[in-house]
Amino acid sequence: MDGAGHEPVMVAEVTGFLQDRGTVLDLTVGAGGHAEALLDAGVERVVGLDRDPLAIEEASGRLARFGARFVAVLARFSELPVENRVDGILYDLGVSSMQLDRPERGFSYRQPGPLDMRMGPGEPSAMDLVNSASEEELARIVFEYGQERRSRRVAAAIVRARARRPIETTDELARVVAGALGARRGGPHPARRTFQALRIAVNRELEELAASLPRAAGILAPGGRLVVISYHSLEDRITKRFLLAEPTLEVLTKKPLTPSKSESARNPRSRSAKLRAAQKHPTEEVA
Repeated sequence: MDGAGHEPVMVAEVTGFLQDRGTVLDLTVGAGGHAEALLDAGVERVVGLDRDPLAIEEASGRLARFGARFVAVLARFSELPVENRVDGILYDLGVSSMQLDRPERGFSYRQPGPLDMRMGPGEPSAMDLVNSASEEELARIVFEYGQERRSRRVAAAIVRARARRPIETTDELARVVAGALGARRGGPHPARRTFQALRIAVNRELEELAASLPRAAGILAPGGRLVVISYHSLEDRITKRFLLAEPTLEVLTKKPLTPSKSESARNPRSRSAKLRAAQKHPTEEVA
């Protein structure tokens, strides 16, 4: 899906928290949907980060009309750019539609493609992990990151299959997992949790988030706002615990916000989204 077809999740809620601000860091700029909405809503400047070179290319093209008000940076969101202070920070976690809808990226269990799943270059791929990790490690990854109760069965099936020949494509892996777990008619694909777990592990998504949040809080200006959209209970747990424990922040969302019924119906990928927001205290103690 190109940038023109990409629909940002909970865009009204995001702009409600961040509109009319000075500089906002969009740490997962993707196709640029949220950044575009923020710039249209009166944000003076958006610095958009992404580890995916194709996302940077798409966002830069989409937002070229804003000139110097949009700056694109190729980086992980744990590698925050050096800024004096910023007035807002946005995380839109998980995998983007732009990545899911391109079979050559290897994220989807529904379309055949190379077993890749890397959000950025220069990292081991899902194929590397699936064909080299021990059965015990595979079971741990699938259980912890995919919350798949039958993770040991999945891991054993993968090890048996790769003993015959390397597992190199998404459809091969999907068949292995489906064969191990079976499929319920009308239910979700049996490989859904395994693919999610491998993607999280390949891209070290939880480690990236845990490393990034303290740095984000540190560069927020007094009164600045932090907005995090998560799609997975582990991401949301990390975010919730950080916001509650960080003494410089005041939580603005007692409970996470979720998409409206109309948005969930229109954009099924938004259904699992949870948005949490916090604000930097107006004054900071000076040591």
